[in-house]
Amino acid sequence: MSELFDAVDALVASRAPLPPAEERKRLRVAHGLTLDDVAGALKVRRATVSAWESVKKPTEPRGPEREAYARLLKQLAQLYPAPASAPVTAAPAPSPAQAPSAGPASAATVTPAPEHTQPPAPAAVTPPPAPAAVTAAPPAAPRPARSASVPPRAAKKTAPAATPAGSTDPRFENGPLAVVDVQDGQVLAYRTDGLVLDVPARSIPALVDWTLREARLGAPKLTGPGKDADPLIVLTEAALERYGLPVTLTDEERHAGRIPEGHKVVKQLTRAQWKLTKRGFGPWARIYRPATGSERACVQLCIPSWNALDTRHWGDAGRLPPAELARVLGVYATRVMTPRGSTAVTGLELMTALHPPTRASEPDAAGRRHSEHNPSSLGKDPVDCAPCEAPEGHPLLKDLPRFHVRGPEEKLLEEAYDWARPMTDAECTLRHLVGIDVNMAFAAGANGLVVGLGAPTHVKNPQFDPKLPGSWLVDLSHVDLSHVKLGKDKWAQLDAGLLPSPFTPKGERPTGPAWYATPTVAYAAELGYEVHPSEAYVRHDNGRYLDAWYHRLRDAYLATMADLGVHADMTPADFLTAMDGHKDRDPDLAIVVSAIKATVKGGLGKLRERPRGEGWRPGEPWRALSRPTWRPDIRAAVISRTRINLHRKIVKHAAFTGQYPVAVLSDCVVYAADGTSPLDFLPYREGTPLPGGFRLGVNPGLVKHEGTQTVLWGEEVRERFDAPDLNLARYIKDGTVTDTDNGE
Repeated sequence: MSELFDAVDALVASRAPLPPAEERKRLRVAHGLTLDDVAGALKVRRATVSAWESVKKPTEPRGPEREAYARLLKQLAQLYPAPASAPVTAAPAPSPAQAPSAGPASAATVTPAPEHTQPPAPAAVTPPPAPAAVTAAPPAAPRPARSASVPPRAAKKTAPAATPAGSTDPRFENGPLAVVDVQDGQVLAYRTDGLVLDVPARSIPALVDWTLREARLGAPKLTGPGKDADPLIVLTEAALERYGLPVTLTDEERHAGRIPEGHKVVKQLTRAQWKLTKRGFGPWARIYRPATGSERACVQLCIPSWNALDTRHWGDAGRLPPAELARVLGVYATRVMTPRGSTAVTGLELMTALHPPTRASEPDAAGRRHSEHNPSSLGKDPVDCAPCEAPEGHPLLKDLPRFHVRGPEEKLLEEAYDWARPMTDAECTLRHLVGIDVNMAFAAGANGLVVGLGAPTHVKNPQFDPKLPGSWLVDLSHVDLSHVKLGKDKWAQLDAGLLPSPFTPKGERPTGPAWYATPTVAYAAELGYEVHPSEAYVRHDNGRYLDAWYHRLRDAYLATMADLGVHADMTPADFLTAMDGHKDRDPDLAIVVSAIKATVKGGLGKLRERPRGEGWRPGEPWRALSRPTWRPDIRAAVISRTRINLHRKIVKHAAFTGQYPVAVLSDCVVYAADGTSPLDFLPYREGTPLPGGFRLGVNPGLVKHEGTQTVLWGEEVRERFDAPDLNLARYIKDGTVTDTDNGE
């Protein structure tokens, strides 16, 4: 009988009455609770609580969450009854005693966000050096509620989805950045938590000055010898018009990457004794005065309508309302770093921020400290690469005959896979092609990798050392994939014709000596074959330079995926379910995930940045060569290790299951299978994956479902292009192939 009573109680509780959305928010704010506080207590997502409080289209909690939420609101209503003069549907501001403080040093108070879409009247401007006045932001569109398809484990909260604006450092109490917009004639700077600062500046020089003197924007350094992050100001189209800047660039300005030096705003900055970097006033303008001692005076501007936020990596972020854009960039800035330019530029800057080139020395006899080389860094001076590592047009190659094409014995060619083969008759009898994709593959390839920190040393007939980073000239054509070593005294017989070679990007077996990075040569030895290099460029000064970079990006990726309902401890089936439609649960955070991934690939690509116009001619140096972070050898080592990691899994899978890939493109592998899911061909035993093989999960190095198409689709596409080895991994995600696509 007690079980029946419990069931009745639960049924009644599931329909517990709730006040209107406006009252829910009033009660929460009156008690000084944030959305994250309520979400953490009820074990739901922040976006879910926000949706419960949405005035336009509130959602209703269900089940045990509704009972707990109703209990919370009832207790708060007893503490903060609605004013008798106002109906409960109104959301009056709390008294100053109830309102949370904007910061320990701020004289302004934070008021709750009004329930209408118009901005509040800005607070009075506080003269310097007091901090900027803080007021409440117009509410952003509510985040979508958690999809019912997410398994219960996916609802666990591991990290906040919103960026707290405040910092433990009072200098940066308003967060790392702000989005400046104009509403009803008022200039407002949106903090990353949705609150706004009143901006008194009437010109760009005044805006820069206000940012440094009053705004209290920026972020603390990421490591001991590093530097604090400069504040970032994002200008909306309305702000551009207010400050006399064009909303969009002309074709000529877009090609130049900046507005002309004669523009009135640039002249204003010059008159105010502000300087611009060599790239001028463009989408990512840096405005500064020379540093005085340890004091920096630098502000970075981001202008989305000038294509500062590349849609390939930032999606529709540039078209978001100010509060939502501040949230997206704020999450990225807090978890990765304050953007310094494109995601590629930021990825490279993150390496330097985590390993600054110099540090303070121990005190000398007079007690003074001096700048000295930081042993874990690349230093402050660039080093020459080895001739085999130099890309075409490099000054090291200027003496080569004109139109000379370097072969593998002259050029290090470590690139990602682009390999495919015709399907066998047995594979054609199966129904589907299933693609799996390695999460953050290149980040995983950087984890624990020993790379060179200094200049290379040229050696002849060296003894190969798998622990020594470098480039090796060695003949690996004798490595036979039909007979490989999988462990101590354990060999496997494979069909080498169905496998890509691990030594070339196109998967072709090498025919003679070629240059390889250390991970590639080490894998040949791991497979059980002797290697005898004839020449090498090795780096005795080395270390795990990318470890901190990897950990920072990994943590950012996992925290943001957790906010989207995808966690590291899920079962394979729950993981696949959680990944289905995860981007729709919070499109803003899905943008952050995309930007984090682009930061990995772009940062590694910047290690071998090529000339970008500027009148460059082959044989002449280009601007990127002057950076200590121009290191093509590090890029090659990461790509080598990533490709080898993938091949190792392919071999383990083939040896255990007899299944071979149909196509491999970078970090995507396609198999023929009878079912539509990766679980239809991945060998799990009671939830345990094949040791050393593919494993489903969100962590970097694990795999997710990339897409499924039919075998008939694959054969039709290849027949259309008359290419039996067309790389189907390029189209497996959605099956879209245009008639103009030649597969290259």
